[in-house]
Amino acid sequence: MSTRFLAIFALILACAAVPARAQDVAAPFDADLQRLAEILGGLHYLRGICGSNEGNKWRNEMQALIDAETPSGERRTRMIAGFNRGYNGFQQTYRSCTPAATVAIRRYIEEGSKISRDLTARYAN
Repeated sequence: MSTRFLAIFALILACAAVPARAQDVAAPFDADLQRLAEILGGLHYLRGICGSNEGNKWRNEMQALIDAETPSGERRTRMIAGFNRGYNGFQQTYRSCTPAATVAIRRYIEEGSKISRDLTARYAN
């Protein structure tokens, strides 16, 4: 399932990237990108405590999303805040990998995959 999510995520990065804007105007898909950022933050924390040995994989995915989208100002701040919110929310709840953490990982991968598919279907060229 994780490989499928990454493939879809890579596709959205390739297709949904928009050129840098002269002004810091919200894109119609910003709410979805912020949610995706929050999911990546949660996965970064949860996969780490569940012994996945992925290192900074999910943080790097977030950086790739920022690099592809090239948000500035408030848009960039909101995306980074979403990632941090996802990370910190699980950090406050889980100190070790539990069955609930494993379920959360699975659900986040499914939700992230859905967001990626929807964004690609709606905004890909």
